[in-house]
Amino acid sequence: MGELIMSAPVAGLTSKNRIASEDVVMLRRDVFADGVVSRGEAEALFALDQTARDKCAEWAPFFVEAVTDYIVHQEKPLGYISGENADWLVRTISRDGMVDSRTELELLVHVLEEAKSSPSRLCVYALEQVAHAVVDGKGALMLGGALVPGLIARAEVELLRRILHAHGGDGNIAITQAEAEVLFRINERTAQANNDPSWNDLFVKAIANFVMCSAGYEAPTREVALRQETFLDHADPEIGGFFSRMISGGLAGIIEAYRSPDDIETEWEAKNRATEALARRAETIDAGEAKWLVGHMGVNRPLYENERALLTLIKHASPEIHPALKPLLDKVA
Repeated sequence: MGELIMSAPVAGLTSKNRIASEDVVMLRRDVFADGVVSRGEAEALFALDQTARDKCAEWAPFFVEAVTDYIVHQEKPLGYISGENADWLVRTISRDGMVDSRTELELLVHVLEEAKSSPSRLCVYALEQVAHAVVDGKGALMLGGALVPGLIARAEVELLRRILHAHGGDGNIAITQAEAEVLFRINERTAQANNDPSWNDLFVKAIANFVMCSAGYEAPTREVALRQETFLDHADPEIGGFFSRMISGGLAGIIEAYRSPDDIETEWEAKNRATEALARRAETIDAGEAKWLVGHMGVNRPLYENERALLTLIKHASPEIHPALKPLLDKVA
């Protein structure tokens, strides 16, 4: 951070090391009534958040709202997070590559949710904060001491879902390879744990979204692609767990969200949009993507249950899959 230029009220709060309810009212009414309009004002709020040891309950919502307003709505282009602003935010909230405050983690997620568009690396950075907690027991999520390293619970799954939804915005943006990498890392490190069933649901749908859209399927919105079906809420080990439930109840519903390359191509050609149809045809899964998936799954080990469900989904949905995937698909014949 550069040299901070603080108004007298803000400097006064920094020196007294305590933020009370009336201080937040004062900040809203007198200091930031016009919003947080400059980088210096935003950095002054970060300084307050870091120096004040005793903060009232009203502080965190105000801090998140005020800094989000600056990043998303005051800085141009409005509603869009530039690469430079994304880098500034990451630099400001990071200590050794990790967010170390729950308030700052909530800020990061809220910024993603409020923006119309944001750089992919900001979403990946947010996902990595959950991975730090789940895999290594480090970072902001672990500060409360409630999380168990090596296990993913419902709260972490819902945070991952929020982050992935947020990055998709209102657009039909497929899950990226960088996002899928983080999800695979979490899955690999928690595979033997008694994870919440909602993790299997999110993992399968997110990776299927990446693979199917790589194979030319039209991406639904992330909200549609990742929504949790009620049939996954009731785990019953006696019927074979998640894998059996998915085959019996959810496969068709997941596939229904996608439109095949042939359907899209026919529609486009009917509207004389042959150029776009050809561009879509060129997006079929290539050897690199197929080998990437093979490299993350059970080539030299048994498949995890949710990997079996994922491959079954891919096999049913997309017969035109690259030959490199055949050894994996044969495992779920």
